[in-house]
Amino acid sequence: LKELDPLLHSQLRLGIMSILMSVESAEFTFLKEKTNSTAGNLSVQLDKLSEAGYITIEKSFNGKKPLTTCRINRKGIKAFED
Repeated sequence: LKELDPLLHSQLRLGIMSILMSVESAEFTFLKEKTNSTAGNLSVQLDKLSEAGYITIEKSFNGKKPLTTCRINRKGIKAFED
């Protein structure tokens, strides 16, 4: 029996990864809405997933509004599937 990845053991991080597995990319507000998390908590968890190399985070602007887009990558897909 394989050990669960401690990084994916957190309910919120697992939720984020599940969502990202099913879409090409997701905006911060979409993830916040779908996971029912606070902006602060979501931001911290996204940083942890990004630091682990599981997701890529793109920051841009939509007009004057900041836009954060998250995308799962190969390493993240493998970690999730394992």
